[in-house]
Formats: sequence, structure tokens, C-alpha cells
Amino acid sequence: MRTAYKARAYPTPDQQAMLSRTFGCVRLVWNRTLAARHAAYAAEGRSTSYRDTDTQLTAWKRTDELGFLNEVSSVPLQQALRHQHAAFSNFFAKRARYPRFRSRTGRQAAHYTRSAFRIKGGQLWLAKASEPLRVAWSWPDVDLAALDPTMVVVSREPDGRYFVSLAVDTEDSEPLPATGETVGVDLGLKDFAVLSTGERIPHPRHMDAREKRLKRYQRILARKQRGSANRTKARVKVARQHSRVRDARRDFLHKTSTDIVRRFDAVAAEDLNVAGMMRNRHTARGIGRSGWAEFHGMCAYKAARCGRVFAEVSRWYPSSKTCSACGHLLAELSLGTRNWTCPTCGTRHDRDVNAAKNILAAGLAVGPDGAGACGDGVSRQGSSLPRSSVKQEPVP
Repeated sequence: MRTAYKARAYPTPDQQAMLSRTFGCVRLVWNRTLAARHAAYAAEGRSTSYRDTDTQLTAWKRTDELGFLNEVSSVPLQQALRHQHAAFSNFFAKRARYPRFRSRTGRQAAHYTRSAFRIKGGQLWLAKASEPLRVAWSWPDVDLAALDPTMVVVSREPDGRYFVSLAVDTEDSEPLPATGETVGVDLGLKDFAVLSTGERIPHPRHMDAREKRLKRYQRILARKQRGSANRTKARVKVARQHSRVRDARRDFLHKTSTDIVRRFDAVAAEDLNVAGMMRNRHTARGIGRSGWAEFHGMCAYKAARCGRVFAEVSRWYPSSKTCSACGHLLAELSLGTRNWTCPTCGTRHDRDVNAAKNILAAGLAVGPDGAGACGDGVSRQGSSLPRSSVKQEPVP
């Protein structure tokens, strides 16, 4: 199992200068390689392989103009070429968007493989460094000296903070003891999540507490002259406010997902099209601040780590319009209707709790691999009454 540890780093002024040179060289190699790919395709209509980019990098190092690339470790530069090649592979496979040029004001990162770092005496040594990098280790039960990471990523956030991420191959953890409970999760804007048990998790709204100050800092940034030192200081203040909101949101998502995975043996949630929902200008701000996609990812990998089941239900399943008691499907249900009564069985439903119950039933029918018997429980179209999955399967 692949495990990552992320800790805060506090480099010395000399180490900051060394890392700044490394970040700049990595960014230069990425941008020049990407520009060379564009030029080769526009002029000759051919694609660029990893071997071609590696040959280009070797030639750049031998020139007087780019000879300073030899002053930093070659491993992060080679990793930049590998990551760009993987980025194009993901783009052509329709798993990611087209690779873009990197900016000096964004997040900077350098990837070090085993040959470019070492951990000695609980201290991290990087290539081209004369002293160890001080790391604030936050896991007292894990010994840094005993770790054997396959890769170390040193990054600098736009607000000026440095972080170190260690990727470690560990053995599979022991599954948590069974609780005998299952739950369906319905994500929303009024409440962050509503569980099929009737529990409501309120929305933290981290951005609302800092939105006024953030707007003021953004107005100050807009008045600064481009390229000036004061504009750089103002940009750091804006980035610091965004970082605080992002850290608070991520802390909330981690605590919520961990609590749900520990309490329930099986968790079912909708496979929401967050990118498509963000196109609605009326709800885009609230959806973007909620972090639904990140929450889904956390629940998925934590369930796999703890031996739980995490099932995703199709986004087309009418969970809010279906009666969880008898299966009746309403023809229409407006977004403003928070409670409704089933015309068939007379059950009074809360919109979100009813959706969570239907998501749980559909998730149990679909299973963790996403394949159910004839799609049972995913889209109850036609007849309003649910039927057993076994009866729908053909008899041999």
C-alpha cells in the first residue's frame, strides 16, 4: 500500500536559495519542453517522445545560455520530463486536461528519487545541500529514521510555506472491526451531508469568516504596480488567506470522512458531476467551497485502507424523487420543496434524508465494484415498485 506523509519544512536561508534555484530550473525545463512540443507539432505534425525531451535537456545543459542547469540536481529536472510525458498520456486518454505552462507565482515543487536524497539519523539530506533540511515531524508513532521512502517532494506554497512529502510503500493495515452499520450520504449546500440515519452534518462555511478580509486584500493587490515588491507582498497576503481557508476545509473533510468510515461498514454516496455542476453560476460558489470531489476521494481510499466498502451510485438515479418506503417515483420535485408526502403510501419524507436512504439502498444493490444485477437500485424507471435483484437475473 502506498502511503504519503506530508510535513512542514523550515529551510535555512542558504537552503531557500538552493531550493529557489531548483524550482526555477524545474519550471524552465517544463516550459521550454512544452514550447518545443508545440513547435514540433506545428511545424512537422509529429509528437515528441520522452527520449526526445531527454536529448533536448542534455543539449541545453551544454550551452552557455542554459549552463546553470548543471548547478542543481539533475533528478528533479528528469522528473519534470517524466511528469510532462505522463500528463500528455493522461490527456490523450481523456483522464486530465491539456498540460499548461507553469507560473512563478504558483505552487513550486521538486521531486527527488532515491538517488537524490537520504535519511540519516532522522534527518533529511537533499542533493546539492550542505546541511540537512529541518522537518517538523508530526507523527510521534512513526520514526522518520525507519522510513524508506521511494520519493521525496519538496514544495513551496504561494504563501511562502515549505512542505515535504514522503511516499512510502507500507504493508496493508489491519481492517477495522465490523460495526454492523451501513449508511448513505447525501451531499448538499444547506447541510454539508445528510446521512440515512437522520444525522445532519452542518456546513462549516470556512470562507464566509474570511471573505471580507480577503476582498480587502484583493483590492489592495489590484492597486499595486505589476512587478513591484509591494505587489509581491500583497500577493503573499492574499495567498495566505486562501491557504487558511483551504487548510480548514481539508481538516474538516479529513475528520468527517474518517468518522464516517470508522462508524459504518459500508458507505454509499452519489457519483456527482462536480465539474458540470460548477457551470451553474447560481450554485458554483457554494459547490466550489464545499469540496465534494475531495470528500469522495478521501472516503474511497480510507474505506479501502480500513477494510470498509465504499459504493458510488449513478448521478442519474432519482434519489430525491423516489419514495424510500414503497418506491413510488414522483414526476416532478422542485428544488425548493424540502418535504413531501408520498401519494401511494402516505409517508412524509424529508427531502435529504429520503435521498440518503435511497442512496444507501442503491449502493448496497450496486456493490463496491459498481456492477449490479440489471442495474437494480440505480434507476427505477417505469414501474415504481422495486423488485429483487435475484428475480431479475435470467434462470439458467
